[in-house]
Parts: sequence; C-alpha cells; structure tokens
Amino acid sequence: MKLKDRKASMNILDYLETEFATFDEKPFGEVDALVLSEICMARFDDIAPSLKEKSLFADIGTIVENLFSPSGRGVTFRDALRAEFFDRMFIGLVPKRTKDLLIALAASPRFRDIVIRDYLSLFDTERQTQFAAMAFVHKKEFAFLGFRGTDSSFTGWKEDFNMAFTCPVPAQDQAVRYVESASGGLPKRLMLGGHSKGGNLAVYAAINADPKVQARIERVYDFDGPGFKPSVFTGEEYAKLKDRIVKIVPVDSIVGMLMESHENYRVVASDAKGINAHSGFTWQLNGDRFAFVDSISDSARFTDQVITEWLGSFSDEELAVIVDAMFEAIAASGAENATDILSGGAKTVQLLMDANKNTGEPARTILTEAIKRLSEIVLRRFGRDVTVMLGGKGK
Repeated sequence: MKLKDRKASMNILDYLETEFATFDEKPFGEVDALVLSEICMARFDDIAPSLKEKSLFADIGTIVENLFSPSGRGVTFRDALRAEFFDRMFIGLVPKRTKDLLIALAASPRFRDIVIRDYLSLFDTERQTQFAAMAFVHKKEFAFLGFRGTDSSFTGWKEDFNMAFTCPVPAQDQAVRYVESASGGLPKRLMLGGHSKGGNLAVYAAINADPKVQARIERVYDFDGPGFKPSVFTGEEYAKLKDRIVKIVPVDSIVGMLMESHENYRVVASDAKGINAHSGFTWQLNGDRFAFVDSISDSARFTDQVITEWLGSFSDEELAVIVDAMFEAIAASGAENATDILSGGAKTVQLLMDANKNTGEPARTILTEAIKRLSEIVLRRFGRDVTVMLGGKGK
C-alpha cells in the first residue's frame, strides 16, 4: 500500500519531533501508548527506581536482575539518557531504534517530564522466563504500566513458543502480580500496554487483576501481541474488559494473529513487509493518529490460516515436544541470540531439518511428523513446497 499523504509517512520518532502539546493540553492517546510500549525495550536496571516488592518475585530459579537498582521516587527520560549505560541499555530486535527513541523522549516537551519508576526485570532460564515491567507516571494524573516484549534471548523466545500449548506461562503470572503490587502507590487512573509479548501480558494482567485494581484500568493497549487459546478466558471474564482493550496490528501481522483471540483489532499501515512489519517503528501515522487500513494483507491472512491449522493438528503434549526439539537444535547451533535463527527463510528450514536429525526419540518422531504436516498444509493451500514458502530452495 502506498501512502501519498506526506503526513502518513510519519512514524513514532517523527511524532516525538513534531508533537509539542503536553498531556495537560492534549489527552493521552494510542500513539502515546505505542511510544511507551516500545521504550520498555530499554534496560533501566541501573537507573530507574525498582518496585519496592521486587524481592517477592525472587522465586526459586528466578533472578531479579535489578535487585540493586537505585532508590527514589522516579527518574525522567532526561535523567535516563546516560551514555555510560548505553552498551547494555538497548536490546530487542531493533536496539538502535530504541536508542533513538530514548533520545527523542528526552527532548520531547510532551514526554520529557514523565517519571519512570517501579521497574522490575526478571530472568529464569530453567522456567524459560523473561519479564520486565515499569510504570510511567504523569504527575498525579495517570500511570501507564508498560510490559517489555520479547528480547533476543533464547529464554524469551522459548517462553513465547510455550504460549502455544500452556497458559499461564510464568511471565503472565508475574504480570498480574506486578500490576497488583505497583498499583497501590500510583495515581488512580491506570493504563496498561505493551508491544508483542508485552501486549499479551498487559491483556492477561488486566483480566486477572484484583477487581479493585481492575476498576481503575481505563485502557489496555495490545500492539501486535499474540492471542490466547480459547480456554484461557471465559466470556464473562473477558466481557468486563473488552470495551477497554485496544488491539492494533500491522498490515502484514504474523505475531498478532497467533492463536485464537477474543479481541477485535484494527490494522495499521507499515513501511516494512513480512515479519519486519512487527516493529512498531515501521507503523505509519497521519499526524497524531495511526494510518489505519481496512484489513491485514492476503499473505498475513494465509500465514495465519496455515499456522492455526498446523498448531491445531497437535495436542498440547506434542507441541511441548516440538518446541523443546526446536530449541535443543538452537542451543547446539552456535547462534549468539534467537534472532539469528528465528528470522525465517532457508536458515529456519535448515534448523528444523537439523533438529530432526539430532534429537532422540520420541522428539524425533514428533518433529518428523510436524515438518510433514506443515509441508502438506502449505502444499494443499498454495500448491508450493514449504521450503519455498519459507525462503528455501524447495524441490
């Protein structure tokens, strides 16, 4: 899709350079929520004051990464802009964009006085958990509780894959505990949000929070987050929040289409294609609003149909074995982080083949069947071999 309007070529960095109204002058909106969801990818371990109850999250095997964070009432984005921490501050799929975002936030008259506080960062390799959350507070008016999406660690991506066959995963439980722990010291008006897995955590936390906390939540922002299995929420549980949940996905959404979801969604234009459109930095704006389009692309719809049918052909127990086999191969691949492997194309296809050869029984049998079923589904729907669809050579 081509956007001829010059304003429609804007992204969130352009927005921060041109929107000078304060939150007292113009209310908090959807684009503001994406901005704060994306900055959750910055590691403020050495800078932002931690959640007071952080030690309660140190379950067996769980490391509180910001256990020695400074104390205090909060820091602004200007305070957080400290070059001595840059080498470990920026993570995720597009760390340079996250750095640009922090600089833009520090310069922005709309955001520069927002206070970052109640920071919590957890990591647990054994339980495949990667979790981080923080509160962004505007005076005594409102607080946005942001949840970090998946970083580039194998542990973080393994937890994402685990969502296909189990719920809650540890990060979802931690999100509920975080909201209930942090909310007591925050302004009455609460908003929750996140990008990718962070969006999933925000929705899960809102629906499962204590009713007194839940009543304070005005909006829940889910930016291209994976959905939930149908059994996760009852209609009654979801009904309490459905009018407050905002879900937005890019036109080539893949992650946001994963698994069944109760949520209605809107579609935003992106200047990237395929999995690269997952990044919120590629999403297009018309001034201070998203540039919405009518629907997801045909390729995104077909991919969703294939993945949904493929996942649905296995039991939860079989999916657990498939995921374990895949990440066993990743661990043996020598890759430095998950993005080296999980970017799609021929490398991903080769990963599945290597896992099939290198794993023992019963994983080998399960994974052989998984590759076969995926190939059959793609061939039946598209008349093309799965390796061609994924960027390999095919036959």
